[in-house]
Amino acid sequence: MDLRSLFIGLLFMIAAQVSAWFQLNSQFFWDWSKRHEWLMIIVPSIPISYFYLYATKYLVEGFGGVMWPSRFLSFGVGVVIFAILVYLLNNESLNAKTIVSLVLAFTLIAIQVLWK
Repeated sequence: MDLRSLFIGLLFMIAAQVSAWFQLNSQFFWDWSKRHEWLMIIVPSIPISYFYLYATKYLVEGFGGVMWPSRFLSFGVGVVIFAILVYLLNNESLNAKTIVSLVLAFTLIAIQVLWK
């Protein structure tokens, strides 16, 4: 396991997840995004694809060329980022179902990173 590559991949994954969240959900917060949906589809797609591409590259490299751990880590990070942003920007509280889902997401992340 290459911790440097995992860290770089994780940074790219966080950037990808945050960017994708704003691309998809800004329509609910800003009228401009609603009125310019084609721009919201086209413009952010290139940097988001770049982030996902390099996140995957570094995560797979960090896990010694194995792809499954990077997929589970990406999923878990996506759930956590989504929960944080929905809580902060949409004032959605964490109910029991969401908390259990977050615990499962953290469990997925921990299994992939800590289990040898």
